[in-house]
Amino acid sequence: MAALYLETHARGLLVERIGILWERIKKCDLCPRQCGVDRTREAAGFCRSGREAKVASFNPHFGEESPLVGRSGSGTIFFSNCNLGCLFCQNEDISLKGEGTEVEPGELAGIMLRLQEVGCLNINLVTPTHMLLPILEALALAVPAGLRLPLVYNCGGYESPESLRLLEGIVDIYMPDFKFGDPEPARKYCGAADYPRWAGEALAEMHRQVGDLVLDEHGAAQRGLLVRHLVLPHGLAGTKKVVEFLAGLSPQTYLNVMAQYRPCAKAGDFPELARAVTREEHRAAVKEAFSAGLTRLDRPGPFDPARFF
Repeated sequence: MAALYLETHARGLLVERIGILWERIKKCDLCPRQCGVDRTREAAGFCRSGREAKVASFNPHFGEESPLVGRSGSGTIFFSNCNLGCLFCQNEDISLKGEGTEVEPGELAGIMLRLQEVGCLNINLVTPTHMLLPILEALALAVPAGLRLPLVYNCGGYESPESLRLLEGIVDIYMPDFKFGDPEPARKYCGAADYPRWAGEALAEMHRQVGDLVLDEHGAAQRGLLVRHLVLPHGLAGTKKVVEFLAGLSPQTYLNVMAQYRPCAKAGDFPELARAVTREEHRAAVKEAFSAGLTRLDRPGPFDPARFF
């Protein structure tokens, strides 16, 4: 299955969308924050980012979801800063403190090509929401140089459907978080009470573009939607609402119910977040997903409800 961006590039649409993004970052409205700052002049707005990409690291990654990894890893590119800013982020140095190095589009294209050369299954753009312009600029350079891997959009779920429409025919695999089912925890821990609404609209747009996750004969992801949901202590993630939404979007939605929450960054300032998730809390979240009608859960081996219930 050919990467979607190949045809989009061949039709000249990639360059057209780069032009649109140039205009939009002059009064930036790429995400629901709607900061309205001119990012061509300075690093500004909630994400503290300018017009260039800032990269924290890149490497073959073997800790991602199984359909992205295979034997050779997912080609992850970690971008600095973030448009959501969860105070419990496990990548605090990158997302909250902004550690990383600015790279020009040609350098970013070179990173993509190097990850392809070492055998990665895909190009996995981690926290890309605020970096749409340089990503597309790099892609326009990498495609003529031979880039062919599926493109993964690995985001926090706080997305503008209008911006996502500029990625139609470019992104092969959308991998958003759906972090919160209720507004109040989203407000308290991310300053984004409107997160559930925007995440729902964003996932609907992603699914419209690429549909349910499609795997090849080796189990490698080729195209589609793959969702992550991080279980929080005391049910603060609102799992029931999240999984019911996903089941309504499609019962075939591929979901990773994640158990790896631990107190990081500023989580210790909130007693309700100051401990790891228990096995019982994770089992309850998986049960909610299964009860809602979702059966494509990321896991080792065949799905057996008896393992959870």
